[in-house]
Amino acid sequence: MTAKVKYADVEVGTEIPVRSFPIDRADLVKYAGASGDFNPIHWRERFAKSVGLPDVIAHGMFTMAEGGRFVTDWVGDPGAVVDYGVRFSSPVVVPDEGGATLEISGKVDEKLDDNKVVVALTARSGEQKVLAQAKAVVRLA
Repeated sequence: MTAKVKYADVEVGTEIPVRSFPIDRADLVKYAGASGDFNPIHWRERFAKSVGLPDVIAHGMFTMAEGGRFVTDWVGDPGAVVDYGVRFSSPVVVPDEGGATLEISGKVDEKLDDNKVVVALTARSGEQKVLAQAKAVVRLA
Protein backbone atom coordinates (compact mmCIF):
# COMPACT_ATOMS: atom_id res chain seq x y z
CA MET A 1 0.00 0.00 0.00
CA THR A 2 1.32 3.48 -0.79
CA ALA A 3 0.37 6.81 0.65
CA LYS A 4 -2.61 8.40 -1.08
CA VAL A 5 -1.62 11.95 -0.13
CA LYS A 6 0.99 13.42 -2.43
CA TYR A 7 3.88 15.51 -1.15
CA ALA A 8 3.39 18.03 -3.97
CA ASP A 9 -0.25 18.53 -2.92
CA VAL A 10 0.43 19.68 0.65
CA GLU A 11 1.97 22.86 1.98
CA VAL A 12 2.89 24.02 5.44
CA GLY A 13 -0.43 24.95 7.02
CA THR A 14 -2.47 22.33 5.14
CA GLU A 15 -5.24 21.32 7.54
CA ILE A 16 -6.51 17.82 8.09
CA PRO A 17 -10.20 18.06 9.02
CA VAL A 18 -11.36 17.09 12.48
CA ARG A 19 -12.58 13.53 13.02
CA SER A 20 -14.58 12.26 15.96
CA PHE A 21 -13.80 8.95 17.61
CA PRO A 22 -16.48 7.71 20.03
CA ILE A 23 -15.18 5.80 23.05
CA ASP A 24 -17.26 3.70 25.39
CA ARG A 25 -16.41 1.38 28.24
CA ALA A 26 -16.63 -1.69 26.00
CA ASP A 27 -13.79 -0.20 23.91
CA LEU A 28 -11.70 0.11 27.09
CA VAL A 29 -12.39 -3.49 28.12
CA LYS A 30 -11.41 -4.72 24.63
CA TYR A 31 -8.25 -2.61 24.74
CA ALA A 32 -7.39 -3.95 28.20
CA GLY A 33 -7.67 -7.49 26.84
CA ALA A 34 -5.46 -6.72 23.87
CA SER A 35 -2.85 -4.75 25.82
CA GLY A 36 -2.87 -6.66 29.10
CA ASP A 37 -3.45 -3.41 31.02
CA PHE A 38 -6.25 -4.31 33.42
CA ASN A 39 -5.76 -1.38 35.79
CA PRO A 40 -9.21 -0.83 37.36
CA ILE A 41 -9.08 2.93 36.69
CA HIS A 42 -10.00 1.95 33.12
CA TRP A 43 -13.13 -0.04 33.95
CA ARG A 44 -14.26 0.33 37.60
CA GLU A 45 -15.89 3.65 38.34
CA ARG A 46 -15.77 3.22 42.12
CA PHE A 47 -12.05 2.47 42.03
CA ALA A 48 -11.27 5.35 39.64
CA LYS A 49 -13.09 7.79 41.92
CA SER A 50 -11.39 6.37 45.03
CA VAL A 51 -8.00 7.40 43.61
CA GLY A 52 -9.18 10.93 42.79
CA LEU A 53 -10.24 10.57 39.17
CA PRO A 54 -13.59 12.01 38.04
CA ASP A 55 -14.63 8.66 36.51
CA VAL A 56 -13.18 5.80 34.47
CA ILE A 57 -10.46 7.02 32.09
CA ALA A 58 -9.23 5.70 28.76
CA HIS A 59 -5.79 4.14 28.60
CA GLY A 60 -3.22 6.69 27.49
CA MET A 61 -1.94 4.35 24.81
CA PHE A 62 -5.50 3.86 23.54
CA THR A 63 -5.81 7.63 23.17
CA MET A 64 -2.43 7.81 21.45
CA ALA A 65 -3.43 4.98 19.11
CA GLU A 66 -6.50 6.92 17.99
CA GLY A 67 -4.18 9.78 17.03
CA GLY A 68 -2.10 7.33 15.03
CA ARG A 69 -5.25 6.02 13.38
CA PHE A 70 -6.20 9.58 12.43
CA VAL A 71 -2.84 10.04 10.67
CA THR A 72 -2.80 6.67 8.93
CA ASP A 73 -6.38 7.13 7.71
CA TRP A 74 -5.37 10.51 6.24
CA VAL A 75 -2.23 9.28 4.51
CA GLY A 76 -3.74 5.93 3.46
CA ASP A 77 -0.77 3.79 4.48
CA PRO A 78 0.18 2.80 8.05
CA GLY A 79 3.72 2.12 6.82
CA ALA A 80 4.11 5.78 5.82
CA VAL A 81 4.38 6.89 9.46
CA VAL A 82 8.10 7.29 10.15
CA ASP A 83 7.87 8.72 13.68
CA TYR A 84 5.08 9.51 16.12
CA GLY A 85 5.11 10.90 19.63
CA VAL A 86 2.84 12.64 22.11
CA ARG A 87 2.69 13.88 25.66
CA PHE A 88 -0.43 13.25 27.68
CA SER A 89 -1.96 16.43 29.04
CA SER A 90 -5.33 15.24 30.40
CA PRO A 91 -7.10 11.90 30.57
CA VAL A 92 -10.10 11.02 28.44
CA VAL A 93 -12.91 10.56 30.96
CA VAL A 94 -15.35 7.86 29.83
CA PRO A 95 -18.68 7.97 31.71
CA ASP A 96 -20.82 4.84 31.70
CA GLU A 97 -23.74 6.65 30.07
CA GLY A 98 -22.90 8.07 26.67
CA GLY A 99 -19.17 7.42 26.79
CA ALA A 100 -16.77 10.06 25.46
CA THR A 101 -15.80 11.55 22.13
CA LEU A 102 -12.21 12.15 21.12
CA GLU A 103 -11.88 14.85 18.45
CA ILE A 104 -8.64 14.95 16.51
CA SER A 105 -7.47 17.37 13.85
CA GLY A 106 -4.13 18.01 12.25
CA LYS A 107 -2.02 20.48 10.33
CA VAL A 108 1.12 20.11 8.26
CA ASP A 109 3.74 21.89 10.36
CA GLU A 110 6.80 21.37 8.22
CA LYS A 111 7.93 19.87 4.91
CA LEU A 112 11.11 17.81 5.13
CA ASP A 113 13.36 16.18 2.55
CA ASP A 114 12.56 12.79 1.04
CA ASN A 115 8.80 13.47 0.70
CA LYS A 116 8.28 13.65 4.47
CA VAL A 117 6.07 16.07 6.37
CA VAL A 118 5.56 16.79 10.05
CA VAL A 119 1.91 16.70 11.08
CA ALA A 120 0.93 18.41 14.34
CA LEU A 121 -2.16 16.91 15.97
CA THR A 122 -4.73 18.47 18.25
CA ALA A 123 -6.75 16.03 20.36
CA ARG A 124 -9.61 17.06 22.63
CA SER A 125 -12.24 15.34 24.68
CA GLY A 126 -14.93 17.73 25.78
CA GLU A 127 -13.17 20.99 26.56
CA GLN A 128 -9.92 19.28 27.56
CA LYS A 129 -6.83 19.04 25.40
CA VAL A 130 -5.76 15.44 25.99
CA LEU A 131 -2.56 15.21 23.92
CA ALA A 132 0.22 17.80 23.89
CA GLN A 133 3.16 18.04 21.54
CA ALA A 134 1.54 15.38 19.36
CA LYS A 135 3.45 15.10 16.10
CA ALA A 136 3.87 12.52 13.38
CA VAL A 137 6.46 12.41 10.63
CA VAL A 138 4.90 10.90 7.52
CA ARG A 139 6.40 9.93 4.16
CA LEU A 140 4.03 10.93 1.37
CA ALA A 141 3.81 9.68 -2.20
